[in-house]
Amino acid sequence: MVRHIVWWTLKPEADGRSAEENAELMKKAARGLMGRIPGLLSLDISSAPLQSSTVPLHLVLCSTHTDEEALKGYAVHPLHLECINIMKNVAESRQALDYEIQE
Repeated sequence: MVRHIVWWTLKPEADGRSAEENAELMKKAARGLMGRIPGLLSLDISSAPLQSSTVPLHLVLCSTHTDEEALKGYAVHPLHLECINIMKNVAESRQALDYEIQE
């Protein structure tokens, strides 16, 4: 299995909405991906980072995929691309980390 973690900082305002409103929009869009993309096993997205976080962020997504090929398919899936289009306009920065889950 493969894990995909992405975190964003958001512009204070974009597309006529506050950062908080844009975070809610993105959470709704991302949660709508479950059960609709092959190989996507789980997806969690949150706009509530703890103060112990060592990186600045407004929004974090963690998804699990069957394998690297499934992650590649997720990356180009039309529903995922719709989420990316939302984030392109509202994100100030984006960081990502992918890794294989070892047992």
